[in-house]
Amino acid sequence: MKIVIIIPAYNEASLISLTLDSLLNQSYAAHKIVVVDDGSSDDTAAVVKSYAAIHDTIQLIQKKSEALHLPGSKVVQAFNYGLSHLTTDYDLLCKFDADLIFPDNYLEVLVSNFQANPRLGMFGGFCYIEQNGTWQLENLTNKDHIRGALKCYRKACFESINGLKTAMGWDTLDELLAQYHQWEVATDQNLKVKHLKPTGHTYTSKARYKQGEAFYGMRYGLLLTTVASGKLAFRKKSAKLFIDYLKGFFLAQKKHLPYLVTKQEGAFIRNLRWKKIKQKLL
Repeated sequence: MKIVIIIPAYNEASLISLTLDSLLNQSYAAHKIVVVDDGSSDDTAAVVKSYAAIHDTIQLIQKKSEALHLPGSKVVQAFNYGLSHLTTDYDLLCKFDADLIFPDNYLEVLVSNFQANPRLGMFGGFCYIEQNGTWQLENLTNKDHIRGALKCYRKACFESINGLKTAMGWDTLDELLAQYHQWEVATDQNLKVKHLKPTGHTYTSKARYKQGEAFYGMRYGLLLTTVASGKLAFRKKSAKLFIDYLKGFFLAQKKHLPYLVTKQEGAFIRNLRWKKIKQKLL
């Protein structure tokens, strides 16, 4: 199976070489690794150019961008920009972050899982962060969720969900829409990826309402938004985030922002979410 990897990168000069080295050392080689330099002010582009000069697999694409980091929109815009410049076909499409170190068999395991299950639409491992000298699971989500940092899509699945939304929550919505289109989503706890920068450390105050806005966009409704906000704020150990998420939901509602999904997709998403909540409670 032909794998194409797109890596959005913003000011990752100190880390991206570690990511590229880990991908070049895979037991199953990627067909193409596209790095989208998203308007970096450091030497990210120069580092990637030095790799591209040696490895035909690696391609640098430069995109002008604002430095402001709004979760979801910026990274997906960079990913989509890279995708629009892609000139090769693929079987599997990966969206990886530029601050990861992958185990040597990561891509090999991806391929074996997709080959074994023709209904598998999305697959991924887990992010680990260094704490007190040891690598610990970055426990921000459920074990059945693929982190946005290391997504992999079967081409047919990616096309059925119509690509990625430029909004906070894109990395949850893609899985929900995949299931709506009857694709399976799976993870492998044995695939441990080192995440060199904790999630969300660059988010600005302007981004604090985005999660609630995303819940609104996915047609969660108030009750499900309250439950989801409470769960996420608890995981991040911040009561203030719970308030921000709810405020973001109400602000989006007041502004009549466009939904990210249709009514039918929204109904499916709510039913799926409530079903999983009930399963955990029983």
